[in-house]
Amino acid sequence: MTGSPATASNTTPLTPDICVIGGGAAGLSLATAAALFGVSVVLVERDRLGGGKDAVISNALIAASTRARLLQDAGHFGIAAGALDMDFVKVQAHIAGVVAALAPNETAERLAALGVTVINGEARFRDRNTVQVGDREIRARRFVIATGSRPAAPSIPGLDKTPVLTVASVLTLNRRPERLIVLGCGSEGVELAQAMHRLCSSVTIVGSEDLLADEDPEAVMLIRRALLRDGIALHERATILRVETPRNRVRLVLAGTKSEAELPLEGTHLLVTSNRQPAIAALDLELAGIASDAGGIVVNKGLRTANRRVFAIGGCASGNRHGAHLAHAASHQASLVLRNILFRLPVKTDAAALPRVTSCEPELASIGLSEEQAHRAARDIRILRWPYAESDKAQAERQTEGFVKLITDGKGRVLGATIIGAKAGELIAPWCLAIEKGLNVKDMAGLVLPSSTFSELSKRAALSVYSPLASRPGIRRLIGFLRRFG
Repeated sequence: MTGSPATASNTTPLTPDICVIGGGAAGLSLATAAALFGVSVVLVERDRLGGGKDAVISNALIAASTRARLLQDAGHFGIAAGALDMDFVKVQAHIAGVVAALAPNETAERLAALGVTVINGEARFRDRNTVQVGDREIRARRFVIATGSRPAAPSIPGLDKTPVLTVASVLTLNRRPERLIVLGCGSEGVELAQAMHRLCSSVTIVGSEDLLADEDPEAVMLIRRALLRDGIALHERATILRVETPRNRVRLVLAGTKSEAELPLEGTHLLVTSNRQPAIAALDLELAGIASDAGGIVVNKGLRTANRRVFAIGGCASGNRHGAHLAHAASHQASLVLRNILFRLPVKTDAAALPRVTSCEPELASIGLSEEQAHRAARDIRILRWPYAESDKAQAERQTEGFVKLITDGKGRVLGATIIGAKAGELIAPWCLAIEKGLNVKDMAGLVLPSSTFSELSKRAALSVYSPLASRPGIRRLIGFLRRFG
């Protein structure tokens, strides 16, 4: 089955093998992969293919801010750099260029060439076996809901009447925000706050939770210290009373201390990076016998809904709180579902096997169980670690803040890894493999890695599994005995 928005406008019912609802990262991944296997696919998207560009925009903004920081730090290497001259219009042009460069991969024409029929419109279930899009009826063998999630503004008095920024609206700004208030202490809030500060904005972070509450507290402490050292104001566990807009500015009013009843925070712009909600309101799920809750569509470990013909992946599926905005998590789920649909192979999702990265400085990456979770799940665990300061590469780059922390069970099987420091998002890759394949930390310790690289940090941490052996009396006696033989 092939087609395009132009050829899919008649009223003939479509009967594809797979109907994908949602043209974001997960939906596109599943639709294109299925089409390459020769499977007939219909893709329904109500807005634009590719979904939101938040991740692309954020990465491009962070890249620009990183260059600004490199210029500021050049003096540490004996290189004289002048005063920072930041042109925010050109920064926006850089971001727009990155978005435009990736756009051709997400067009209806490309999908049609692969054999995917694209239909623009709002999808609604009519019954357990049928989806209606305008006057078009789709009766597929399998349906995959991949509608993702949308930002959900917190319930704060006055916020609904206040102009707010999102990641996407950064591209629409006429000039750099002078005083930016970032609402949200999660990864997105931390990343954007640090990036905008390095691009010469005054920044304040406000959140009702601890900073990066789901991450390793020891690693988060280094990030908290870095933000405060940079000059970013931080208000964690704050009680936000209301939002005001005096004289076209923004005022966030927090509950104060004993001496002050209220604490007002003044800003020129308010950036909201808080909760997200599943985009499922228009689907009429109940007509298809599909259960949902506040977190999204209820699925089992195989991502199947209460209607066995229908799967849900990505941010629209319940239980994806921590990975709702992660494209790699949604794309991984898409591959699992496709494996089940095409080959009937049993699949099971494991949230612990999904890596997480916060692209700030120092960078934070983690996978698997945290130290606290491991202590709750097992009695016999080991914590292995190695500091960045012991790396000659880190010393040469003047990036010595951070560490690699590994969590293993008593037999050495890798349960989790946390890396805080330079290149952490790249260094987490071998630990993703270790957890996926159930490897022992001694397997990682035996790897030969290039010297004078950041990757050596992971091997050093793994090698520390042998440290207790050096102090064992039996081992020392064995060495002394063998020494007698020359």
